[in-house]
Amino acid sequence: MNDQLEPSKPSSDGLGVHGDFAVWAPRAHTVRVRTGGADHPMERGTGGWWHTRVPGAGHGSDYAYLLDDGPEPLPDPRSRHQPHGVHGPSRVLDHGTHGWSDGHWTGRPLPGGVVYELHVGTFTAEGTLTSAIGHLSELAELGATHVQLMPLNAFDGTHGWGYDGVLWSAVHEPYGGPDALKAFVDAAHAHGLAVLLDAVLNHLGPSGAHLPRFGPYFFGENDWGPSLNLDGPDSDHVRRYALDCALGWLDHYHLDGLRLDAVHALRENRATPLLQELSAEVEVLATHLNRPLTLIAESDRNDPATVLPREAGGLGMDAQWSDDLHHALHTALTGENHGYYADFADPGALPTTLTRVFWHAGTYSSFRGRTHGAPVDTARVPGHRFLAYLSTHDQIGNRARGDRMAEHVSAGRLEVGAALVLCSPYTPMIFMGEEWAARTPWPFFASFSDPDLAEGVRQGRRREFAALGWRAEDVPDPLDPATRDSAVLDRSERDSGEHALVLETYRSLIALRRAEPELSDPRLDRFRVRAAHAGRTLVLERGRLRVLCNLGEGPAEIELDAAPVELLAANGQPRISGTRFGVPGESFAVVRV
Repeated sequence: MNDQLEPSKPSSDGLGVHGDFAVWAPRAHTVRVRTGGADHPMERGTGGWWHTRVPGAGHGSDYAYLLDDGPEPLPDPRSRHQPHGVHGPSRVLDHGTHGWSDGHWTGRPLPGGVVYELHVGTFTAEGTLTSAIGHLSELAELGATHVQLMPLNAFDGTHGWGYDGVLWSAVHEPYGGPDALKAFVDAAHAHGLAVLLDAVLNHLGPSGAHLPRFGPYFFGENDWGPSLNLDGPDSDHVRRYALDCALGWLDHYHLDGLRLDAVHALRENRATPLLQELSAEVEVLATHLNRPLTLIAESDRNDPATVLPREAGGLGMDAQWSDDLHHALHTALTGENHGYYADFADPGALPTTLTRVFWHAGTYSSFRGRTHGAPVDTARVPGHRFLAYLSTHDQIGNRARGDRMAEHVSAGRLEVGAALVLCSPYTPMIFMGEEWAARTPWPFFASFSDPDLAEGVRQGRRREFAALGWRAEDVPDPLDPATRDSAVLDRSERDSGEHALVLETYRSLIALRRAEPELSDPRLDRFRVRAAHAGRTLVLERGRLRVLCNLGEGPAEIELDAAPVELLAANGQPRISGTRFGVPGESFAVVRV
């Protein structure tokens, strides 16, 4: 039988839990597993899988694979634990040994939720999951419902963003490893917080990427390097690998969902896209667990099919990030209009994007040099399927200095931005520190051990921003430990001056969103936005509630459709005269009419 025509999984999990090891290496002639101080030959089975059983091996055993006559021991592509870094041996991990305490947890659906994005390595000075546990109560008090962790899979070095991971099922050891993640999830669930994880399935990092030595995991290129082999020869195995990695996070770590990084870089030509397969298998797992599991896509396609159900021909994602909403908000709040922000300088961009989700909906995009996107059917697609936000790791970190909006925009205008997001029909997302107008930057940083790679990253970053007009000396050195240290949140800001006022505004707006059903109503066809004063004043119509926003520096008079009967929230001193509402500069008010 030609084993290349009959792909199959090993007869057992093959991850050493019961002394059984299995690895997919379809092009190898010989494979050995090194464990317990000895090399053990493996036998070739069907589908390119190699197997052996090592008596005495099990939970806690270190192991690595040797391919053909190569002298270098390699970590398991399916490794669950990398205590010695991405170049070291893997360690057998039996997930069944952990004693969970979240048996009461029934999950949280995304609709009606508030997502909080955080990076473990800079959320605290220690940069660990254990230290992050101590601040979960702050997120619960803020009103967040979902904590979205930036990537945790193993990458080279100590500090980094996490998007250059190379072993997709192993928790980065400097963050605390697998036990620390389980403890974090247990603690989050005890605080009523669901936990989402940013999963990167579209590329590998540049250091420690041993997967291609085992088999054809990659084929072609995308913007970040080799592209996952989703439709070439042997791609059935690769797709299964990606699916199992994603499902493993949800099952073994009790996570509540995944944010899937840059799904537009998943290139394939198949009848059933990988995301549809993943959606179907996650639905099966959620049914078995009897709790909701959420899939959120990051996609720059502006394709409504991303969030349509599979039955409607969509990809079956529960939600997606909406960068058009961010770009429109950022341009209106800051006045920046360079690069891709140029398309959003039109005064109509913000009200249109607020009501229609996408500004580029089959319309011309100047920075792409072509038409882009497709319109969302607002009569059928609910707003909770799209995340709205003022900032993300991308939108801050991909600036040369990693400077936050709070460095350039007044506290009052930041609060107006918060009102636009938190009183919208979309799922709000907050990037860590945004809720108190943190001034700590969040630049790009890494800690690669290879000096040539480190220098290449350093020079590449400078060239990238030199093309945008930045001086090389103004771009922080991403390999300098001080760059990472500068990004650590400074919680001493929270209780002082304007920071404390902004924090209280976020808390009160989230509480108001929860108390007033009209503010979380996701029906886009019942959502209206009226703009005046060249787009500097906006009125969001939410049932009987009106959210009045003045982005201008001076006061503005806004005519309402009915006289207000109750003032629910404001960050200024509005004046009410019948149906006329005087809104101070850079302020908002929420009223009932």
